[in-house]
Parts: sequence; C-alpha cells; structure tokens
Amino acid sequence: MKSLKEIKFFGGRVMKTGIASSLTAWICLSLDLPVMFAVITAIVTTEPTAADSIRKGLIRFPAAAIGAALAMGFSFLFDNTPITYGLAAMFTILICHRLHLDAGILVATLTAVAMIPGTTDHYFEAFALRLGTTSIGIVVSTLVNFFIMPPKFSSMLTNKVDVLYEEAGQLLKAVCDQIVTEEKLFTGSRKYQKLSREFERTFLLKQYQREEWKYRRHNIHDIRSFSFSEKKLTYLQKILYHIGNLQFVKLEEEQLTEEEKLFYLETAQSITDILRDPDHRVSVKHFTLIQRLDDEFRKAKQETSLSTESRYHHQFSGKTVLTYELLSLHDVIEDLAYICKREDTYA
Repeated sequence: MKSLKEIKFFGGRVMKTGIASSLTAWICLSLDLPVMFAVITAIVTTEPTAADSIRKGLIRFPAAAIGAALAMGFSFLFDNTPITYGLAAMFTILICHRLHLDAGILVATLTAVAMIPGTTDHYFEAFALRLGTTSIGIVVSTLVNFFIMPPKFSSMLTNKVDVLYEEAGQLLKAVCDQIVTEEKLFTGSRKYQKLSREFERTFLLKQYQREEWKYRRHNIHDIRSFSFSEKKLTYLQKILYHIGNLQFVKLEEEQLTEEEKLFYLETAQSITDILRDPDHRVSVKHFTLIQRLDDEFRKAKQETSLSTESRYHHQFSGKTVLTYELLSLHDVIEDLAYICKREDTYA
C-alpha cells in the first residue's frame, strides 16, 4: 500500500483550474457581472502550458465574438426556439473552422448557446456582456497558467524516460522468453501497445518543454539536460521499433538446441539489464555475448540461403530475424551508453 506522501491528490493543472475559476468568479462578482459562464470559460481554457494558453487565447477571443454575434442574430430572427440553438451551434462551428479558429470552437459554441436563454430585446448589451465575461475567463486562465505553478516538463521528461526504459527491458525479456520457449499464452501485444501510448505521452512532454522555453528563462544546464533526455527518447523509439518486430518472430520446431535457447535467453537478459540500468552500462561479458551472436547471425543467414525444403523460400528464418533484432538492439544500446557517459561528464 502506498504511503500518504506517495498519493498525489491534485496535479498542477487541476490546482490551476481551481485558482482560475475562483479568481474569475471573484472578478465577476466584484463587477456585478454574471458569474456562471465566465467560470465555465476559465475551466475549459486552462491548458497544459503557458504557451498554449497564450496562443489559444488569441484564437478564442475572436471565436467567442463570432459565437456571441451569431447567437444574437438567430435570437433576433427566431426568438428563443429549438432551431435557434441548432443554427447558432452549427454556424459557429462552421465559421470558426473556415477561419481556422479550431482551438476556439468549444468556447465559441458554449458562448453562443449560453447566450440565447437570457437574451432580451437589448441584443447589443447582451452581446457585450457575454463577450466581456468570456474574455475575463480567457484572460484569467491564461495569466494563472503563465504565472502560477509553472510546470517543469524537463524534469518530468527525465523521470519518465527512465521509467520507460525499465518497462522496455521487462517487455523485451518477456517477448524473448515467449519466442524461445514457444509459449502459447502471451499478452505482449497489449503491453507493447500500452508502452507505445506511454511513449507518445512522454513525447508530448518534450514538445511542451520546447513551447515553454519561448516564454520562460532557461540556462545552458537546462538545455543540456533536456538535450540528453531528448536523445534518450529517440533511442527508446528505436528500441520499441525492434521489440515490436520481435513480437512477430516464430521459430520452426526444433530450430534451436537447448544450448542455443539458453544462449538467446542469456543475451536477452543482458540487454534487459542494460536497459533497466539508469546509467546503461555495457559489461565485458555482454560484448562477449554479442560477438557470439554476430557469429550466429552469419551462420543462420548462410543456413537459410542453402535451405530449399519449403514450398517457397524465405530470405530470413525466424532464428535469423531474432538474431538480427538482438544485434540491432545492441547497436542502439552502444549509442545510449555513449550518451550517458557524455551526460556524466557534464553533471
């Protein structure tokens, strides 16, 4: 069971959403303005990064103005009827999309449909009021996102990359065990898909950090640390590619001797240990295994080229593919180990 210190009840974005909502409500109440929709706007416009808040805020304001104008226009033509809501929503989405204001479609549509019930004969006054409260929500959420609890995506990226390497090592071991022992029941594909999704989320952290640096100060140490994490993420992508290929390897019956099975399992375990090691150190014993693996690759390729028993000829047998993918993983590991050594020199 996790201790209370390990349980994280609130993330930074959740906290910032609450702060933005409270500040928006306080401003509206102080100015005697409608609170509800301003708070809704503040909630839906809180973004992961300050860069997103600024960029999308500049889009959401004109989009909200379009939604408010359309709501007033259709209210004037059809009054408060079902068709007014449908037309306001439909044309708001269409026009915002045509004007490339897609980031503001949600706020614009909410603005449009929320204005219709409270509209009286004073259409311009209602337009200005709703647009003003919407603007308060957008501005407050943007300022809160920029100044309060700025996210540290670089450190998040570093920690997440280490976790993903740990999980990649575990998955590689499971996949190789399944290939060599020819197990029938295996959930590797689901684990691989889950790991791929985690990689994509981690890749977003890299993009978020680059966006944040457009508006925040950073030093050479921050840039260097981020650069090493970025390179590790690139190598991880290559590793996942090779593990993905290994999932489809099938060995023919009695293709591997017991000695060969133990050798391939030992090699896979050695690669797994290196992946799970935070420093990704490569031992002398590992290089010895790789040398033998290279010899096996040459031998397996030669045996495949001489084989004519099957109805059709495959250029690579299952054993050859297994050997090739393990050698390819070793090549990536060597690059990874070199990067880690360079990182240590700057630490």
